[in-house]
Amino acid sequence: MKVRDLVFDLDGTLIDSAPSILASIQGAFDEAGITPAAPLTPALIGPPLAQTLRALLPDAQAHALPGLVEGFKRHYDTSGYQQAHVYPGVQDMLQALGGLPVRLHIATNKRIAPTRLIVEHLGWNTRFAGVYALDFYSPALAHKAAMLQRLRQALAGTGPAPLYVGDRAEDAEAAQTSGMPFLWAAWGYGGDLLAVPPASVLRTPSQLMSALQDPPRPQEHDR
Repeated sequence: MKVRDLVFDLDGTLIDSAPSILASIQGAFDEAGITPAAPLTPALIGPPLAQTLRALLPDAQAHALPGLVEGFKRHYDTSGYQQAHVYPGVQDMLQALGGLPVRLHIATNKRIAPTRLIVEHLGWNTRFAGVYALDFYSPALAHKAAMLQRLRQALAGTGPAPLYVGDRAEDAEAAQTSGMPFLWAAWGYGGDLLAVPPASVLRTPSQLMSALQDPPRPQEHDR
């Protein structure tokens, strides 16, 4: 194997969490008595929670952000997380990867507490060697690129860089910045506009196994 560590994004890559996240966002706004400034669509999924909620707040009500964050957490961490669905083919993909000499990890913008709840709820505790989020670190990291840089340093050592699998442009850019090769999960929330080489596109989870036989190289990044 040319890949020793395989790192997955979570939302939009392994699970479709849009229904649960959007329901919890709506619940937080309803509790606060505020109307979101934009429609609640799956395009919102991906960035850190506070960033997403701030984008939905009218400027005149920006002061309500802390309360919205806490309202979302209460809803999502109690029951909302259980509504996430595993994408078709992902369970089979993870089972197949379990037979290979490769370590699996999760690196997500989702908070670490619900991420661990989801992993446990899905019975994935033994599937993943590590589960990471921005607030896994202290102090919390500012963005995914910083997290992948940490992981590359921690996991690679003198071996090959970990390979990152994600669904959004932010994922591709973070992998590029950190010097990690990237595979695009085209079934996720990124749409059809992600500019990645054809060989880096996964149309279905089952295609990952063949992609690992000739994995992509890290893209050059102007530092």
